[in-house]
Amino acid sequence: MSKITETVAALAGPVAEARGCELWDVEFVREAGEWFLRVYIDKEGGVSIDDCEAVSRALDPMLDEADPIEQSYNFEVSSAGLERALRRPGDFEKFMGSFVAVRLYKAENGVKERLGYLRGYSDGAVTLETKDGGTVTFEKKQVASVHLRLE
Repeated sequence: MSKITETVAALAGPVAEARGCELWDVEFVREAGEWFLRVYIDKEGGVSIDDCEAVSRALDPMLDEADPIEQSYNFEVSSAGLERALRRPGDFEKFMGSFVAVRLYKAENGVKERLGYLRGYSDGAVTLETKDGGTVTFEKKQVASVHLRLE
């Protein structure tokens, strides 16, 4: 995490928790020439628009006061989503056994994305059980991203 996202996460975590949610992720990215600060939240049973609004309204003045970002940016609070990215070891633990998509940096046998059930995670290596019952492990250096997928 960058200093900006770490600072925002430190502010956003308690705000989300006070509103019955958990902080899932923070990203600060440039898209189409504009900067976006996105705070992703999660909650048992799903996140509503009202949850996003409550976190946004509480966090916005805190960001103004802390002023962790020099340039102008668009601020968004949203649900982590059903097909969220798994990034931290705790994410993989929480969703062990779930159906996921592993996107590779480089295609293997002409395939750049593999689908399967998450069966293992260790030091960045991801193990999948494929629909045909086989298993495959991808080393950290091979894995571009891992996302939950709906079957």
